[in-house]
Amino acid sequence: MGNRGMEDLIPLINKLQDAFSSIGQSCNLDLPQIAVVGGQSAGKSSVLENFVGRDFLPRGSGIVTRRPLILQLCFNKAEYAEFLHCKGRKFVDFDEVRSEIEAETDRITGSNKGISPIPINLRVYSPNVLNLTLIDLPGMTKVAVGDQPLDIEHQIRDMLLQFITKESCLILAVTPANQDLANSDALKIAKEVDPQGLRTIGVITKLDLMDEGTDAKDILENKLLPLRRGYIGVVNRSQKDIDGKKDIRAALAAERKFFLSHPAYRHMAERMGTPHLQKQLNQQLTNHIRDTLPGLRSKLQSQLLSLEKEVEEYKNFKPDDPTRKTKALLQMVQQFGVDFEKRIEGSGDQVDTAELSGGAKINRIFHERFPFELVKIVFDEKELRREISHAIKNVHGVRTGLFTPDLAFEAIVKKQIIKLKEPCIKCIDLVIQELINTVRQCTGKLGSYPRLREETERIVTTYVREREGKTKDQVMLLIDIELSYINTNHEDFIGFANAQQRNPQNKKRAIPNQVIRKGWLTLNISIMKGGSKEFWFVLTAESLSWYKDEEEKEKKYMLPLDNLKLRDVEKGFMSTKHIFGIFNTESRNVYKDLRQIDLACDTQEDVDSWKASFLRAGVYPEKDQVDTEDTAPSESFSMDPQLERQVETIRNLVDSYTGIVNKSVRDLMPKTIMHLMINSAKDFIHSELLAYLYSSGDQNSLMEESVDQAQRRDELLRMYHALKEALHIIGDITTTTVTVPVPPPVNDSWMQEASPTPQRRPPATSAPAPSRPPAVRGPTPGPPINPSPAFGVPPIPSRPGPPPMNAFGSNNLQDPFSAPPLIPSRPARIPPGVPSRRPPGAPHRPTIIRPAEPSLLD
Repeated sequence: MGNRGMEDLIPLINKLQDAFSSIGQSCNLDLPQIAVVGGQSAGKSSVLENFVGRDFLPRGSGIVTRRPLILQLCFNKAEYAEFLHCKGRKFVDFDEVRSEIEAETDRITGSNKGISPIPINLRVYSPNVLNLTLIDLPGMTKVAVGDQPLDIEHQIRDMLLQFITKESCLILAVTPANQDLANSDALKIAKEVDPQGLRTIGVITKLDLMDEGTDAKDILENKLLPLRRGYIGVVNRSQKDIDGKKDIRAALAAERKFFLSHPAYRHMAERMGTPHLQKQLNQQLTNHIRDTLPGLRSKLQSQLLSLEKEVEEYKNFKPDDPTRKTKALLQMVQQFGVDFEKRIEGSGDQVDTAELSGGAKINRIFHERFPFELVKIVFDEKELRREISHAIKNVHGVRTGLFTPDLAFEAIVKKQIIKLKEPCIKCIDLVIQELINTVRQCTGKLGSYPRLREETERIVTTYVREREGKTKDQVMLLIDIELSYINTNHEDFIGFANAQQRNPQNKKRAIPNQVIRKGWLTLNISIMKGGSKEFWFVLTAESLSWYKDEEEKEKKYMLPLDNLKLRDVEKGFMSTKHIFGIFNTESRNVYKDLRQIDLACDTQEDVDSWKASFLRAGVYPEKDQVDTEDTAPSESFSMDPQLERQVETIRNLVDSYTGIVNKSVRDLMPKTIMHLMINSAKDFIHSELLAYLYSSGDQNSLMEESVDQAQRRDELLRMYHALKEALHIIGDITTTTVTVPVPPPVNDSWMQEASPTPQRRPPATSAPAPSRPPAVRGPTPGPPINPSPAFGVPPIPSRPGPPPMNAFGSNNLQDPFSAPPLIPSRPARIPPGVPSRRPPGAPHRPTIIRPAEPSLLD
């Protein structure tokens, strides 16, 4: 392993990962990716390989990396590699890894220098790595060769930006020392995505291949063309070393020897080389980990606090302790009683927002479903009139009656009162069902003790069923009481005199224009007439109107309620809506040319609620007709005017008296059910449930924990201790690692100045010397002059003295370098200690490479 710094970090990270794994969570450190960018053959793959400490990437001249390689390092005790495209195959020999990378590259791109943005995914498992992602990217180029497309430059650029724009990606901008740094595409693209320079490190490769007499001292000291994080020089293995299978450790030793022996670099040898680059990257990882730890610590502490109350209960927990079981039993029964009462009486906490339940649903049964059922059985005009006619005739017998008979009135009234029994029984059944559902919901909290839950549910349900019989008996008694005496002296009864003058067809409804209900309904119309649409409906005491929306500005239609009735409609095969219909009893069109309109709701409860609202407005449901209209017309309506008057009188009297009875039953039914069933059940739970539980069986078996509860308790205690351990490890990491502050910003505007036209520069107005392109190699014009001892560069003879210029050869105050530099050693091209007789180098060439000419130095 060639990365010592990483080896120091591994134990810390592993301890933290283990602590988080023990509590069933991921550590979420999200360590940064490390990507290398640069030109072709700049040494990117070698830099990446040194960081891993393994020799496994393809190498050679020209473009070798032709597809992005996403290398995921995974800590593991065994060392091997896996490719995503070769699932299940483990590579132990890293020479085979290199061959597979080359083969997979050729498979997509061909063997003639083609490129592809499709990445190769490689995982390396090793005991000597951190969980990191390294990215080897194709080198930037400008000229297409082989099978490469003409826009190769833009394709590679887009490929690089796809990776390095991520904030969690560290950028190694690799530039060879034998290339003009001012023209570095790597630094230019890094500046675009990282303008602050917080995650860019300059890497200078091939220092050993510079021309004799030249060096990169100014750049590596960050004096010339500075970066915020500076530059690090490295010396990679040559192609000859690679072909000769030179070991990475031997290469690192040779690199160390190079820096210590080179006169220009020996004073900064400790800050150069692959080990220092590894150290810098590891420090970035350490900084990132330390920045992540406060958030992790806060998360763990909040979890720890939330667990402490439960853990306190379990710390001295003894499952078989009879005292604990008795206490738990009392607490569970008491909590069950409180929950049941809250669900019936209502409470501000734990409100169910999904559906009605408990007391709310029972209230709806009392005041919507039950009145609706009552009205459904009473109002059928033709049937009632026929029964009255038959009763009058049967009372008179063979005689012709002169007066309206009381017995006929009583017979009809009693028959109507008897019909009340069915809706009353139905109301009790609905309430019973809701009570049992409420009991089942409340016993859900007893899930820790399955036997207790089962017994509690059985005992309470049995009691409710017992009360059901008594309640039904009491309700039947109420109906029988009404049947036993017809009180014609009731203050609300109209009496015979008023009955002869009253016209039931002209009964006044509630307050005119009183809004009874508003809401959304779907108006079902055939597709030919517009299809189904949702409208905002407003029901008043006199009309039903619908609007485009709830603002009620655009009225679509207003339907008077006179002669309207309700009808149940079966929903369609594919429909999920519940439908009811409105029609006119006089066979008139209700809406446009429709005899009936169908209105749809999402649930049956909404349909029942709307029907109850229509009842309040005086619109009643249709009663199923057993007999057709033409059945015995002579019997239904006698031609005798006197009989007709008697039928009308008794009809009005029956209507008045059944209204009184209905009102009484509607009032007494909820009271009877509440007293005999619901309040009784609450009292039973509070006072007698515990005694029934004690008598139902052995307390030990009753309070036996479920397997899930025992596992949950053990898991809770383990989680608690693991959280404390994780917090302790975070404290250790915090104390054993150090955060290195980010270097101060530098004036790196030279990249904007140099990069747009790297091969040309604007002429300097204050410099008389002609501009010179920044050639990498080649003769320098001018007569031979002894080179400077510090740089070995022949100066230009036409410049006798250093003019007062900045590094770009201009005294323009607007130049970015005219301001005082942040790095004190960088105001001029001439470093301290250079003799003053030495004129400055080419003022417009921001490069550190000054080629020497052997012919001039001989």
